[in-house]
Amino acid sequence: MPPGFAHGFLVVSETEDFQYKRTVFYEKKYERAVHWTDQELEISWPLKSGEKPLTSHKDKYGKPFSSAAYYA
Repeated sequence: MPPGFAHGFLVVSETEDFQYKRTVFYEKKYERAVHWTDQELEISWPLKSGEKPLTSHKDKYGKPFSSAAYYA
């Protein structure tokens, strides 16, 4: 995926190893999150009825997609 592109994943097994490569060194001040349930994105997460996934603090309090920073 290109730099600055939003991405996400859902682990459906008991454990998962996840690695990704960055184009620059990580700096928390530049980290952003779009809320994973944002209706504008229309993502059909494969969750069982009533199931609430374990999310990080960042993902739990992500912002609406409509207010996401845009990088040209």
